[in-house]
Amino acid sequence: MEPFDFIEIKVPAKSDYVGVVRLSTSGVANRMGFNYEDIEDLKVAISEAMTNAVTHAYDDAEDGEVTVGFGVYTDRLEVMVADHGGSFDLGKVKADIGPYEQSEPIENLREGGFGLFLIDALMDKVEITSDHGVIVLMTKFLQENKVGLDDDQISTTQ
Repeated sequence: MEPFDFIEIKVPAKSDYVGVVRLSTSGVANRMGFNYEDIEDLKVAISEAMTNAVTHAYDDAEDGEVTVGFGVYTDRLEVMVADHGGSFDLGKVKADIGPYEQSEPIENLREGGFGLFLIDALMDKVEITSDHGVIVLMTKFLQENKVGLDDDQISTTQ
């Protein structure tokens, strides 16, 4: 398996913490060199996955957790959002997960499936498993900026 850094965050399954995860996502993606548009897409997709988990995973009486994992590779960011807690074994999650098919009945994944269509549109790859709760694995590839320097850009070479 190729080398990567793994960051894991657990937050209470409350809408108050969606912003915390958005900020974390933005920080990781910015550090990796993602452009502004891709960072915004990542934040929206992660917000949708978080909101889905917070809204549907637990009964009102339950104090649930949402676990977010960031797999930081040289060419991509993989973000996992899982309800029903537990730490990630990235290899196992990836071995057991399958692609999100738009033809799949959304009710089988969870009510309010519109967010999944949005996530699928914003990310390069989306995979879902619902064996123990729901895990959404979203991948965004780092696009190399192939635009040459012009008068509007600042060059640091001297």
